[in-house]
Amino acid sequence: MIDFLKRWLGLKKPNPRPAPGIEPAVVVSPRVLTIIFDPIMTPAGEKLSKLAKWNTPETLMAQFIQDILECSGGMARYQLVERIEVNEFPPKVDGFRYTPQSYAGIMRRAIPAHQPDMLNYNEFLTRFNILQRIANHQIDEVWAFGFPFAGFYESVMGGPGAFFCNADPLMGTARARRRFVIMGFSYERGAGEMLEAFGHRAESIMEKVYERSLPAHNLWKKFIRHEQSHPGQAECGNVHFAPNSERDYDWGNPRTVNSHCDDWYNFPNFKGVTKRVNCAEWGSGDIRAHHKWWLSHFPKVSGRTNGIANNWWQYIIDPNRM
Repeated sequence: MIDFLKRWLGLKKPNPRPAPGIEPAVVVSPRVLTIIFDPIMTPAGEKLSKLAKWNTPETLMAQFIQDILECSGGMARYQLVERIEVNEFPPKVDGFRYTPQSYAGIMRRAIPAHQPDMLNYNEFLTRFNILQRIANHQIDEVWAFGFPFAGFYESVMGGPGAFFCNADPLMGTARARRRFVIMGFSYERGAGEMLEAFGHRAESIMEKVYERSLPAHNLWKKFIRHEQSHPGQAECGNVHFAPNSERDYDWGNPRTVNSHCDDWYNFPNFKGVTKRVNCAEWGSGDIRAHHKWWLSHFPKVSGRTNGIANNWWQYIIDPNRM
């Protein structure tokens, strides 16, 4: 997988150098620690992922990295620096752990899932020495792979100055000395759901980037307009709402609306481009196709507009650049 990614990365070049005096777009290459929880379920040593015939984390990671690289135009280049596999169930915030027998009962719907469901993040951070490794610049981000009811947030931020990132920030993590994100992925799901989690991370971070902007200068608020929120003024929508969506997750809606979505390829020099769009534009309901379409419209060029970088990816991947 690593060799394939290196070859693929070599085919993708960052945006060309800007004109003299224009701040170049920043290419970000975060180092990722991957921690996979794949409990042993049988006396013969069979793991949960294989017993349930779910996806392999390696396949999901390769697809996700390729999607982010493609959508960012080469601006976001994830590096997998270490993989840790843990063949047991992680503890919940109250100390509870599933056993193979109790978890099998949940999957058969014979018993309810344990509450509280949330992972013990303090134990997780301590066990894998994450705060120190972030502080030492050994890693920049963590991807935790689990299973249904593993208890991970889709994304959560820690470190000094951490803020809401689809979940409240992790408290007591200032020792990391800089902001970091923990992504929670499930190998029971696909690459589309990984992009969904990443999309909510992007929404949270871009909300923060533009929180002090005057309404007329808030380009994030402009970007996420859709027909339901701004009739006749649809742009790119958000993670749950395509430009023509009428409800959450309505990515397969065939109705046609006017949208300025492709004018974002001209950012920051909008030209007033309008086109008629429907679900055929973003995969006719396919979750991965829609999210790739949406992410590919994020600005990723040189310079600044009203003090904010025209390359949004540098903020989404590295919140320390805010």
